[in-house]
Amino acid sequence: MLTYPDLDPVLLSIGSLKIHWYGIMYLVGFVAAWWLARYRARTQPARGWKVAEIEDLIFYAALGVILGGRLGYILFYSFDETLADPIRILRIWEGGMAFHGGLLGVMLAMWLYARKTSRRFFAVTDFIAPLVPIGLLTGRIANFINAELWGGPTSLAVGMKVPCERSYELCQRVGVSDVGMSAPVHASQLYEAGLEGALLFLILWFYSAKQRAVMAVSALFLIFYGLFRFSVEFVRMPDAHIGYLFGGWFTMGMLLSLPMIIGGVLLLLVAYKKNMETPSATVS
Repeated sequence: MLTYPDLDPVLLSIGSLKIHWYGIMYLVGFVAAWWLARYRARTQPARGWKVAEIEDLIFYAALGVILGGRLGYILFYSFDETLADPIRILRIWEGGMAFHGGLLGVMLAMWLYARKTSRRFFAVTDFIAPLVPIGLLTGRIANFINAELWGGPTSLAVGMKVPCERSYELCQRVGVSDVGMSAPVHASQLYEAGLEGALLFLILWFYSAKQRAVMAVSALFLIFYGLFRFSVEFVRMPDAHIGYLFGGWFTMGMLLSLPMIIGGVLLLLVAYKKNMETPSATVS
């Protein structure tokens, strides 16, 4: 069995000012996306993107992620708690970002950006889709550092014991194995970092390296993220105040991922049907 390392969620304290790893990991994700987008714009000018446009694109995306992710968490996972304590909306460093809300926020931001720059919506989303998994990777690592969003109990060798002082709620839910340590659980944050982050990035980065039908890259993102998230939900514990929606296994994460999978498949079929009828000259 593994033991959770001694990770302080606060990177640096200067008087009353605390710099949390949670915010730093999001910043790393945005900077990495900015650098990769500039790299593609600079090395593949046929895509029709200029390096000077990337700053605005990432700025729009960052607003979509932060606002959409926070609002999505409140609406999907924490509405009653937020009504009782509205100021918690601002306490982002404590965690509480929902990917599906962030996705909707980014889609709205990309629609606004496309409208502003007179680009096709899917030409924009196809360009930015391979960059999103970098943020997912850093975000899930932030969840791990925060000792939140754990998986359920397991007897496998990958099970991890977590100090109850870091996650008292976890010890209440799964029980205690040793003094002050939780029963072994799945480190589902790291599973998601590997699948939704690293693996999804590799799939989309190399798939989008060549000219593809417009909408195809966006469709692939929806399909694989939905599949990866749906799979991890089998071992990830649902939020305590929500629990399983039905059957003792179906979670809110699964419910929100299903439309992504179905929509992605339909989008991919439409993309290649249109491409067969009228080959696109746009690389996306």
